Amino acid sequence: MLEGLLLGLSTAFSITNLLMVVGGCLIGTFIGMLPGLGPMSIIAIMIPVAITIGDPSAALILLAGVYYGAIFGGSTSSILINAPGVASTVATSFDGYPLARQGKAGKALTVAAISSFAGGSIGALLLMIFAPMLASVALLFHSAEYFALMVVGLSAIAAFAGTGQVGKALLMTVLGLIMATVGEGALFNLPRFTMGIMDLQSGFSFITLAMAMFALPEAIYLVLDPNRSKTGDGSKSGEIKDLRITKEEARKIAPVIGRQSVQGFLIGVLPGAGATIASFLGYAVERNLAPKEEQDEFGKGSIKGLAAPESANNAACTGSFVPLLTLGIPGSGTTAILLGALIALNVTPGPRLMIDEPQVFWAVIISMYVGNVILLVLNLPLIPYIAKILAVPRTYLIPFILFFTLMGAYIGQNNATELLILIGLGIGATVLRFADYPLAPLLIGFILGRMLEDNFARSMQLYDGIGFIWERPMTLGLLILALVLVLLPSYRARRARARAEGVADGD
Repeated sequence: MLEGLLLGLSTAFSITNLLMVVGGCLIGTFIGMLPGLGPMSIIAIMIPVAITIGDPSAALILLAGVYYGAIFGGSTSSILINAPGVASTVATSFDGYPLARQGKAGKALTVAAISSFAGGSIGALLLMIFAPMLASVALLFHSAEYFALMVVGLSAIAAFAGTGQVGKALLMTVLGLIMATVGEGALFNLPRFTMGIMDLQSGFSFITLAMAMFALPEAIYLVLDPNRSKTGDGSKSGEIKDLRITKEEARKIAPVIGRQSVQGFLIGVLPGAGATIASFLGYAVERNLAPKEEQDEFGKGSIKGLAAPESANNAACTGSFVPLLTLGIPGSGTTAILLGALIALNVTPGPRLMIDEPQVFWAVIISMYVGNVILLVLNLPLIPYIAKILAVPRTYLIPFILFFTLMGAYIGQNNATELLILIGLGIGATVLRFADYPLAPLLIGFILGRMLEDNFARSMQLYDGIGFIWERPMTLGLLILALVLVLLPSYRARRARARAEGVADGD
């Protein structure tokens, strides 16, 4: 390992590879800021460039830099205009955007940058130490365990519901699961619920749905409410009051960043889980762990609620390289493209990569830490200028939001029908927001619904029924954990009510 580290250091710190890290981080950050243009698109475009480079270490360092740069930069549009740049930054908008509307856009971007840096750095350290060991753990997860993991993800919906909104959150989750069934099914390649529309044969696009749930209703709200561009104290939401984090705030987010960096990394290690699930679970876990008085702040501008998903998604992004490099198994669409790039460069990922191509393996890991430092150095000085986007007058801001919303939806599927779907879903989402229904559970249900169905169908076929639930201890354990997560909020609320009644009786 020591030899590999020294070889990786010498490879990663060569002038060419340092330029690759900087170039990849810059491209990724810029692309991540644009709604709809996720890392998958740009990495696919850059594969010919990577092949032209020829050197596998330099090529993979460039592509990896684009990947975690996009995850790092995706928080910007989520915080400033409530339009998630990539899927894994949807949870960032839950508290990032309310903070921006309170005139704390600079502070929100600073918290996001520091959390992203810490998550990515801790992830890189864990990857360096535990990669071979965690590869064998990832192999223990089969379809049954992934099904149970998706159920755990769905059980976290209570964290996205306000006081008295658990019923509404459950209803929205079910609606998301229903929307996930549109298109070809897991068992049979036959279209379902498409109403004869060919463009729905592959189902709803996640980017379109995310834009419709968050960005489009925000633009409509800005039109309907002229005072929405003002904060509660009457100042403009784009006014930058303070970029610094106080010592008290640092103490509050430090344990959150530590916990979610580790949890996010472990979720990223599992093929198929990915940064999106890690960010949602991270948010849910931290809300459940927070004291009762702090739980009410989540969704309204909590810095804990912002730090948790940002730490988790960047750590998961790093963790996804464990199955890719050590097993040759892509954990997401992005890592599948990276796998194709590796094969095109005549590098075979798998258990022998550390032995046959140690300079590639260790150089990529070392470059991840270097890349996170570069991203922090690049982004922190730019925060005052990036935050000024909210100072743009509404007459310009609304068309700006609409343009990127429509462009993101169109580029994602490359057909005009997607724009009609976006508008229809956006109007529906606006009505639901007026009726005070939480939209995040719908998105969670949609994201997890397809993976839930695929893994459940596969498990049913392998075990000829639902026997896999009790035949596989890990599956049963995860399902019990999901049940605990569902019942815990009710139990805590009942205890708090009983304690309050006891105090009242004592008086």
